[in-house]
Amino acid sequence: MSRPIRISVLGAGSWGTTVASIASANASTLIWARHANTADEINREHRNGKYLGDLPLNPALRATASLEEAVSGCDVLVLGVPSHGLRATVQAASPHLRPWVPVVSLVKGLEQKTHLRMTEVIAQELPGHPAGLLAGPNIAREILQGMAAAAVIAMPDPHVSRALQPLFSSRWFRIYTNDDVAGCELGGPLKNVIAIAAGMAEGFGVGVNTRATVITRGLAELTRFGVALGGRPDTFAGLTGLGDLMATCMSPFSRNRQVGERLAKGQTTAEIVASMNMVAEGIKASAVVMELAGERALAMPICAQVDAVIRGEHTAERAFRGLRRVAPGSESDPAA
Repeated sequence: MSRPIRISVLGAGSWGTTVASIASANASTLIWARHANTADEINREHRNGKYLGDLPLNPALRATASLEEAVSGCDVLVLGVPSHGLRATVQAASPHLRPWVPVVSLVKGLEQKTHLRMTEVIAQELPGHPAGLLAGPNIAREILQGMAAAAVIAMPDPHVSRALQPLFSSRWFRIYTNDDVAGCELGGPLKNVIAIAAGMAEGFGVGVNTRATVITRGLAELTRFGVALGGRPDTFAGLTGLGDLMATCMSPFSRNRQVGERLAKGQTTAEIVASMNMVAEGIKASAVVMELAGERALAMPICAQVDAVIRGEHTAERAFRGLRRVAPGSESDPAA
C-alpha cells in the first residue's frame, strides 16, 4: 500500500488557512506560519484569530513555523503568500522540496518588476515541478462557515489536475479542472483592480445600476486583457473570471472592495495600506496591469482610473467623473 498524501500550505493568511483546513479533511496537511504564535494558536486552539476570528479550523490541521519542516516531506506544495513575497518564499523552500512535487498557487497577483504570473515565477525557481493554481469566487470566511462554493484547479497537465481535484474538495466546496492556466491566473489580478472601482462606487453610495455597469464593463476589460496575454475567451466567463469578479466586487469582506470604499472617503493609499493586516493585491496589481496594457495598446479605462487614484494623481471622485466622459461606442468594440 502506498503511504498517505502529505500536503503543505505555505502562508497562514485567511485563504491559505481556509484551504489548509479543507485539505486536512482529505489528507495529512501541514501549514507554515511565519510567526510561531500563529502556528501555536492553530495547533492548540484550532483557529487563526488574526485573520479568521473565532471560526473553527479542522482539528486535524497541523501548523509549524519551520519552513524546512513544512516543505521537506510534502507531496503537494501550496503557496498562499502575498505576490510580492512569493519568489523569496519559493527560493527559501527550494532546497527542501523533493523533485517533481506539484506546486499549487493561491496567489492572485503579478510580480512587480518582471510582470510575470505567479506560476511563471514558480517555473523559474522550481523547474521540473508541475505548477498551477487554485482559484475562483472564494470568500474565505464563507467557505470556512460551510457555505457552498466552487473553484478551479488549473494545471498544464489534466492528469495532474484530476489527481489534485479530490484533495481540495468537500461536500460544500466543488473543484472543477481547467488546462487554461494563463486564463485562469489572469482573472485574479484584474478582478482585484476592478473590485477597487466597485468599492469606490459603494463608497459614493451610487445605485445598483452603476455598480452593475462597473462590473460588466470591468469584465470586458478583464477579458480583453486576458486574451491578449494568452488566455482563452471562454475562461473569463467562468469561475476564475466572471465568478471571481462578482464575488470580489459584491462582498463586504473583499479587501480590494474595502480599499475602494476608503479611497472614496478621501483616504490615501498609504493610509489604507498602513492600517490593513492583510494584503489587498489590487493595489500592487494596478500598476503592472497598466504597464502590460500599454505595451499591447489595450484600452483599459476603468483600470487606468483606478491606477491613477492609487498613485495619488487624482481623487476617486475625479476618477468617476473621468469615466463618465468616456464616449461610449459599440459594446463589442475592443476600444470601448
